[in-house]
Amino acid sequence: MSPSSLPVDPFDLVIFGGTGDLAVRKLLPALFHRFVDGQIPASSRIIGIAREALDDDGYRELLRTSLSGTVDATQLDAFLQQVAYRSLDARKDEGWADFAALIKAQPDHVRVFYLSTSPELFVDICARLGQYELNKGASRVVMEKPIGRDLASANQINDAVGRVFDESQTFRIDHYLGKETVQNLLALRFGNALFEPLWNAGHIDHVQITVAETLGVGHRGAYYDRAGALRDMVQNHMLQLLCMVAMEPPSSLAPDAVRDEKLKVLHSLKTIDDSNAAQLTVRGQYRAGVAEGASVPGYPDELGHGKSNTETFVALKAEIANWRWAGVPFYLRTGKRLPNRVSEIVVAFKPVPHSIFDSAAGPLAQNRLVLRLQPDEGVKLWLTIKHPGPGGLRLRHVPLDMSFAEAFGVQQPDAYERLLLDVVRGNPTLFMRRDEVEAAWRWADPILAAWAASGEAPRPYAAGSWGPSAAVALIERDGRTWNDDSE
Repeated sequence: MSPSSLPVDPFDLVIFGGTGDLAVRKLLPALFHRFVDGQIPASSRIIGIAREALDDDGYRELLRTSLSGTVDATQLDAFLQQVAYRSLDARKDEGWADFAALIKAQPDHVRVFYLSTSPELFVDICARLGQYELNKGASRVVMEKPIGRDLASANQINDAVGRVFDESQTFRIDHYLGKETVQNLLALRFGNALFEPLWNAGHIDHVQITVAETLGVGHRGAYYDRAGALRDMVQNHMLQLLCMVAMEPPSSLAPDAVRDEKLKVLHSLKTIDDSNAAQLTVRGQYRAGVAEGASVPGYPDELGHGKSNTETFVALKAEIANWRWAGVPFYLRTGKRLPNRVSEIVVAFKPVPHSIFDSAAGPLAQNRLVLRLQPDEGVKLWLTIKHPGPGGLRLRHVPLDMSFAEAFGVQQPDAYERLLLDVVRGNPTLFMRRDEVEAAWRWADPILAAWAASGEAPRPYAAGSWGPSAAVALIERDGRTWNDDSE
């Protein structure tokens, strides 16, 4: 048994928002997979909390429906016996005393309170947990993004939660940091003599980070229309990926050593505000089109009303003002209703300074390191080689391709599987510290303010396309193009 699959200490994991999409579609399946692998002790309890009037059996049947399929029925029955449900309202007294007694019945268990609710309820839930002294001992709270809508609201939430749980008990989750490829970036950079000497402005031309979704907003429309792509994806997920690419080597993998280096990157980001947002950012909103072979409505139609000023697509050019990255652009792109579902980081190296090959050999392409986060997690290193065979020297651009599933013969665990058990262990390395959240909002707030001040609506783009044409112009006016890994 590998260290990553060793059982953890007995725990109670309480999911507020236990009937919601995240809990049913991600959190409970992740816990089930860890149960099947023998990591969850038999005395551990998983408790769903929501306002729906369900009992234990009703909640288990809800989960059985979502989990059934290719899973073993006996294992599923055993897992569901560790699952319970309580109906609670964060803003009402009813039921909280009984819930507190249920949790206190296992005083030696690690307590994890997962806030899978709207951020507006974080304060009320934590106040209740503090009122009933459920924050004592080995207790932790997990906050889902987004934490606030801006720096001011994020500080209000963090202040209120901090009055109940101290920073060492607080885990701000970003599931992208739990993805295998993101952690492999640390191994690639700091475990191989090949890359780290080249990981700087002297050898890297630019970096691209793309998080593309084929789906629309669906049932998340009410939330999404208040947030938009910059708050939903850029301020958290994408900035964290940028930090992992750009940070200096930490002294160790100790939690604060890693997070200290990420914070330095956030502090070094050049400001984007009303003086340059028009040149460095692009906002878009999808209209009706064809996605995944079917006709789909536009964003306003999905919302059910005729107009919205919320962006469903963002492209931007960021720069880091330090010695390692001076002059290297970081192009970020994310959106809904795009042609492919893909999350990837592309590190494009500078071209060779002089070609010794004649034109008949073909063009020389840049070396690129492509880290695919989803789907099909893996790493590709694109190199130029000679095409085999007679007939003269012909150059080909081909990848050294490593799929994690193929290389290791196993399907990689979902990010939540790793992160949930890291919370139980009390390991905060892959979670955001408060000062990281604040620094990210300090960078994002001026962009949001510039967009609001401009009064311009997001640029329309057809569903199934790669966003507004201005997003292409953003990178091509620098003589670069967005990565197309289909070559």
